Amino acid sequence: MKKQISVWAAVLGFIFVASGQQVQNPECPQNLSIFDQHAKKKDYDAAYDPWKMVYENCPKLHWATYHYGERILQHKIKKDPANKEMYIKMLTELYETAPKNFPDHYTEVGSLIDMALMKNDYKLGSDEEIYNLLDKAFKKNKDDFKNPKALYLYFSTLVDLQAAGKKDLQEVFDVYDDVTEKIATENQELAETIVKYVPGEDAGTLKSKEKKILAAARQNGENYEKISGSIDTKLGKLADCDNLIPLYQKNFEAHKNDAAWLKSAAGKMDEKGCTSDAVFVKLVEALDKIEPSASSKLYLGSLYEEQGNSSKSLEFYKQSIDLEADPLKKSQRLTYIASKVSKRGQKSAARNYSQQALKLNPANGTPYLILANLYANSANECGSTTFEKRAIYWKAAEMARKAGQVDPSLKSRAAQAVAGYEGRAPSRQDIFSSNMAGKTIKFNCWIGGSVKVPNL
Repeated sequence: MKKQISVWAAVLGFIFVASGQQVQNPECPQNLSIFDQHAKKKDYDAAYDPWKMVYENCPKLHWATYHYGERILQHKIKKDPANKEMYIKMLTELYETAPKNFPDHYTEVGSLIDMALMKNDYKLGSDEEIYNLLDKAFKKNKDDFKNPKALYLYFSTLVDLQAAGKKDLQEVFDVYDDVTEKIATENQELAETIVKYVPGEDAGTLKSKEKKILAAARQNGENYEKISGSIDTKLGKLADCDNLIPLYQKNFEAHKNDAAWLKSAAGKMDEKGCTSDAVFVKLVEALDKIEPSASSKLYLGSLYEEQGNSSKSLEFYKQSIDLEADPLKKSQRLTYIASKVSKRGQKSAARNYSQQALKLNPANGTPYLILANLYANSANECGSTTFEKRAIYWKAAEMARKAGQVDPSLKSRAAQAVAGYEGRAPSRQDIFSSNMAGKTIKFNCWIGGSVKVPNL
């Protein structure tokens, strides 16, 4: 129901036809105009009676009845506790009828979400009722499920139900996969919008509308970042090796020919560092047998990585890249490999993979963080003086800053990294005493390139 509206009072007073039907009560247009003016001023008490008249007598007159009706009823619920139950009942009915009367403005998914959030906010329904509403909404059309708060509530309520013995752990993992995939999809779309407008922002050529689009994308990205962190926190120890290993050992026989299940299970074990267990080997081998794919080759690479066979693991990692046709997924796999080889100290290779990942998806911020870490860990290799060696942290900060600039889901991590690197770079006093302000330092090491010392 969270939509912007602009209703011209002069027009509202003369509306007599709505949804292709003649308005039965001639007083409805006048009352519509009255409650519209009061609601715009947030005088919801004055708006209530004319709104109620329109809602009860001419429910299909104008969708403003539902837009402002939500706000009016929420206000009455808080300010008139004696009649709270009546207003809640009216609000529930409003959510149910909005998509039926104005399907161009409201969806059933949005209605289900609104009802679930209402039950949660006013402590009305059980966890099961709230979860069932959100589960129905998500499964009906997850593309329309764009409310970050509802996404968290969907998963959080399920975890609580599992803790109460009412849901299986496998369902928790299944929904976790779905929700995190949804967040990743939303973040990718937002990041692509940001990347589109960043050059104009840097050049100072963005128009007012473009600035608003960019600001909204960044704000939404921050919202999803917070929700993503909360979801991982809520999952907590449920996804540690002590839980994953017996669960997948128990369910393996029933799902050994289910590629989607095997992929998800192997992915979780890989993510949580459970690759040394025999169950991981069974999962990966079964997946590669029934569906040799980019995913199965990636996990085989992790398997050999765990065994200490780096050359064999790299061979499978490369096969994974070659088999992946989707550029966004290929970028993710290149990023994954960049992280792996970076941990092995193969800095040039890690930079290579990171740059390839960025070329395929400029909105992927993680390679920038990998590059920043690589540069920071090379301080002693680059420069002949202490000042020059510490100057590499400016280069690292520059990379980390780019991560937060293009990928809103990394804003907090990137900001922390930037602060850390800049704190290790030469201070203003160092710049002054070394007489290096404004000068350019070239890096004659594997990093190459240069950095300009800040002016005082």
